Amino acid sequence: MGTPPPGRYPPDGSGGPFGPHTGDAGAQGVPGAFVPQGYPQPVYGQPIFQPVVLHQQVQPQTRQDAEARAGSGVEGIGTQAIRGVLILAAVVGLVIVLIGAGFMIMSPDQYTTPDRTSLQRPGGVNQMAATVGPGGPGNPLTQADPTAPPPLPSLPAAPPMQPSSPKRLIIPKLGVNAPIRSVGTDKSGAIETPPINNHNLVGWYRGGPTPGEVGPAIMLGHKDTRTRGAVFSRLHEMQYGDQIEVVRMDGTIAVFTVGGIEQAAKQTFPTSRVYGDAKNAELRLITCGGTYSHATGHYVDNVIVYAVMTGTRLAKADS
Repeated sequence: MGTPPPGRYPPDGSGGPFGPHTGDAGAQGVPGAFVPQGYPQPVYGQPIFQPVVLHQQVQPQTRQDAEARAGSGVEGIGTQAIRGVLILAAVVGLVIVLIGAGFMIMSPDQYTTPDRTSLQRPGGVNQMAATVGPGGPGNPLTQADPTAPPPLPSLPAAPPMQPSSPKRLIIPKLGVNAPIRSVGTDKSGAIETPPINNHNLVGWYRGGPTPGEVGPAIMLGHKDTRTRGAVFSRLHEMQYGDQIEVVRMDGTIAVFTVGGIEQAAKQTFPTSRVYGDAKNAELRLITCGGTYSHATGHYVDNVIVYAVMTGTRLAKADS
């Protein structure tokens, strides 16, 4: 693995390229984005409802007592009071339901299918896996040692193509068919994220190679938004051998095969493995993962998919 070329990739630093920085306002579950100050934090669990029990304190003892109470208006006042309490209880219950529903909508963890949250570290808290894992059922996502190389698929790499900007990203396994928008870096040097108001948009880092060109092309997308899952909400389901297609502006499709997937803590982001030199045309798909931190307003990990171009073909006219 080589060192990322100076000026071509974001600088290495604490938290990696998707560590905390002032990204798109209001983004949740997105690499490097803050939830704006004052925005409601996610609330987990259901509201607890306590039954309202009303005990009638005074009962008429005789028919004469009842008639006397009716004549004096005491019975009517008591009935009105009980009705008032019942109406108030109903209104309070409705407000609780609406507030609970609102918090559930605001919480990214309530909407999307949770990934394998806690980062797995074989052998202890401070140890990492020797290699990037294959993913898939029965294979918990782990973080590999910084010296581990990018994982490769079994299929041979296809010859690289000439540069051409990407147009659409297609992941058949996940049902993803999304437009691609080029992104740069912000003032802190971190990669910008796609606009939060478009949940089905993928960002391609234009400071690196184009998909199909020699080197690692970088793409990123939101895990979720304030109200729903986003384009990469199921990225953690990818595994060794899965295919990814990138439709390019020159009318070709670059077909990539997944070599592995890892879930890395943002504080120990594998910068060299993601951005380092590669002799083939490769692809990195990145989103947020792991648990949601109330303290920071975003997820604590990144999910990273590594793939190598193993084929090309012409795109259809309507692609």
